[in-house]
Amino acid sequence: MMTGYVKTRKVAVTGGIGTGKSYICKLLGEHGIRVYDCDAAAKRLMALDETLQQAICRLVGPDAYHDGVLQKNKLAQFLLGSAQHRQALDDIIHPAVASDFIHSGMQWLESAIFFDSGFDRRVDVDIVVCVSAPLEVRVQRVMSRDGISREKALEWIRNQLPQNEVEKRSDLVIVNDGKVDLETEVSRLLHTIGNMPEKP
Repeated sequence: MMTGYVKTRKVAVTGGIGTGKSYICKLLGEHGIRVYDCDAAAKRLMALDETLQQAICRLVGPDAYHDGVLQKNKLAQFLLGSAQHRQALDDIIHPAVASDFIHSGMQWLESAIFFDSGFDRRVDVDIVVCVSAPLEVRVQRVMSRDGISREKALEWIRNQLPQNEVEKRSDLVIVNDGKVDLETEVSRLLHTIGNMPEKP
């Protein structure tokens, strides 16, 4: 039985590319839990938030948007310039997403780069859940989903915080290896969260 207590905990669901965290969040939705999607929110804000658009134009250049539409090729060129460029863009987008989440009224969020991006310092959550999967399973999922080579999939995975580090920094872990019954795992997760004491 779902309790209001579980729904009112602030919980971050994280995990690297190919771990299947979005599917876990879909299962959470079946339990009545709305999960804020940070990636989708970033795209929405970049498309609709005029203040954010102005900040991006100041950083990238006035041609970053044309008639209110983000010019992805211009943004890509900027990001390819240097790691500092990516960090500068993140420093604009992540605070906007954090603020949007805080004002959304939602308690749960999904972020692939919760720790990588420093998002853990921007929002105050009670519990962090890491969704993990064996490397080869992740590689195959990414290759299949995005139609890319094994080398490219591995490159994307290696560009994120190592999975064992994410697991260490999280409070709970769900292993999504394609073998376990995820519906049972999600029910167990919610039961565990419902029995965890409040943080002081």
